[in-house]
Amino acid sequence: MKGKIGFGTMPVFLTAISTILGAILFLRFGYAVGSVGFMGTLLIIIVGHMVTIPTALSLSEIATNQKVEGGGEYFIVSRSFGLNIGATIGIALYLSQAISVAFYIIAFTESFEPVFTRVNSWSSEALGFEFPRQLISVPAMFGLSVLILRKGATMGVKALYFVVAILALSLFLFFIGDTGYVPEENSGVFSFQAGNIKENFFIVFAVIFPAFTGMTAGVGLSGDLRDPSKSIPLGTTTATIFGMFVYILIAYKLTISASMEELSSDYYIMRKIAVFGFLVVPLGLAASTLSSAIGSILVAPRTLQALAVDNSIPIKPLNKILAKGRGKNNEPYFATIVTSIIAMCFVILGEVDTVARIISMFFMVTYGSLCLISFLYHFGADPSYRPSFRSKWYVSLVGFVLCVWLMFKMDRAYANVAILSMVVLYFIVSNKHKERGGMQELFKGVVFQLSRKMQIYIQKNTRVNKDEKWRPSVVCISGDTFERDKVLRLLDWISDKYGFGTYIHLIEDYFSRASHQKSDEIHARLLERIGKKSNIYIDTLISPSYTSAIAQTIQLPGISGMPNNMFLFEFDKQNPVDLPQIAENLTLIKAANLDIAILASTSRKINFNKGIHVWIKNTDFENSNLMILLSYIIISHHEWKNSRIRIFEIAPQGKHDEYKARLLEIISEGRLPISPANVEIIESNPDVSIRKIISQKSVDAGLTLIGFHEDQIKRSASQLVEGYELMGDILFVNASTHKNID
Repeated sequence: MKGKIGFGTMPVFLTAISTILGAILFLRFGYAVGSVGFMGTLLIIIVGHMVTIPTALSLSEIATNQKVEGGGEYFIVSRSFGLNIGATIGIALYLSQAISVAFYIIAFTESFEPVFTRVNSWSSEALGFEFPRQLISVPAMFGLSVLILRKGATMGVKALYFVVAILALSLFLFFIGDTGYVPEENSGVFSFQAGNIKENFFIVFAVIFPAFTGMTAGVGLSGDLRDPSKSIPLGTTTATIFGMFVYILIAYKLTISASMEELSSDYYIMRKIAVFGFLVVPLGLAASTLSSAIGSILVAPRTLQALAVDNSIPIKPLNKILAKGRGKNNEPYFATIVTSIIAMCFVILGEVDTVARIISMFFMVTYGSLCLISFLYHFGADPSYRPSFRSKWYVSLVGFVLCVWLMFKMDRAYANVAILSMVVLYFIVSNKHKERGGMQELFKGVVFQLSRKMQIYIQKNTRVNKDEKWRPSVVCISGDTFERDKVLRLLDWISDKYGFGTYIHLIEDYFSRASHQKSDEIHARLLERIGKKSNIYIDTLISPSYTSAIAQTIQLPGISGMPNNMFLFEFDKQNPVDLPQIAENLTLIKAANLDIAILASTSRKINFNKGIHVWIKNTDFENSNLMILLSYIIISHHEWKNSRIRIFEIAPQGKHDEYKARLLEIISEGRLPISPANVEIIESNPDVSIRKIISQKSVDAGLTLIGFHEDQIKRSASQLVEGYELMGDILFVNASTHKNID
């Protein structure tokens, strides 16, 4: 960004720490100690920081692996999870930040509680009404908006130095204060006895947790930082750890300065403890809430502006307006106006307790997302992931799991509302931007890592076992991809549920820069052609001949991690010019001990309603079970959902009943969904050729499976299809070994 201010690390630290040490510290922390005791409060601080510290570390790690531009957390999430997921989380994050401005302004008015108490005591008697808190909150919100709109981030950061100084002074006077209270010997200061921790823990946690959520506030300044990769990790981590120790010290100071009853009932107990507490505590509350409001109103518009720059807001005309900045620093002027309007609406309402609980849920979603991104990057072992600051994968995983768990422990109803809102928002964003994706890029590394480990495991633990259950792992090589598509459809049927299918488009050429470029172009066309729903693995191969291509392929493992066990050939039945070439290469396939399937495809439309016909001849003992298994696997595809398998077996004269009983037994023991009515035994007739019988019975079949022997095609390749001219697509099958059906 040209001419940007170039802030250092201190603004990140100040924005974060001023938001961490905010309204909850002065208004509710005494209530927490009084409700669950010192040790219970300590546990809340630890559990809360088991979420915030992993998030801070994950955020720091991701920020040092990529150039973080405007938008902070949104930029990181969107560039990791993709723009649609990023927009969903980003919009929720923005609304949380915008409404947080209102929350802090309303809390700011609490610093005027003594004034309101006295004035309203007089006004209720003299005038008959009480002055509303909006008398302070609305002008404060308006003044803050004008300040940021006129002076921008520079003035906001300067103001942070001032308010943090007041905050530090008020805390110092609190720590040196003394009420004269002496804890009883058995008061349980260092035990879980004080307070009903079992019943109150998560109730108190839900109230206190927003106090810890400010650690990522400084990340929103990413677009205005001189060196984000240095300032974000250092500023965020330092503020998080420093804030945690401050809260522990405050909890201890409260415990030794007042009784549990006073702490739980008096929200302004810190005024009684601090030196000049009547003045400095309201001043500190005003400073902390105002600084938090400044931090939020600096960050929220930048998140909104980044969303608009990415065209991620569902109302498209708004993107152009909100993406615009003003001045040499590209201040998010219009985004600040929108943020101020949203915040002002909630300030006028004056009741944000319910909204604040939902905000906490959205912050949990954001933190969980950041931890998940870090964990997935670690697990995926992407070599391009080289952050200069490194966390540990198990720290990120703990942060993610705790975020999800705590959401439901804090408030199941609001957790469900938050998640449902995110789902609805995601569908709205995805519907507006159907062309965008990106989440798959993050999970691709995880899938690769799982696949790598599983394939190595399978290879190391595979034993030769004759009784092992068979499933197809089919490979096909063809140079006629764009002329005929039946073989692609067959592979899709096989690999839909039960098997694996690899299709290799052959480019008969020598490897060169030009042929490699051609290969890439064809590969892209093939992926587009098969679509996202297909389960076929597509590749290309440059080889000087069909034979050399086969020799290379059959030596390589299949994509499943198991070896390929079937080779699929294909030719045009109406013009079988490729048959001789197929016949020449059968020896190679047999040498690899692979099953062989040869698809004789036609241009005829597949008649799915006529089903799949399986023909078993006297000489087909080795092939029969393989054909039956293949037919079962193919028909499970949704295109065959209204189809059925019919099995025909040619039996010698007088063997009808014997053959049928045997075949029905195979079907029954194999639990195959083939009705006995669809099993037909045909006794052989010397006067009628088997091919003629097959042609007559299966002339209209959607697909016909017929066994063959290697010698048959070697003698005369053309004989393979002779007599079958009137039929549709035929799959000729040759099994390397007999397959068991059990």
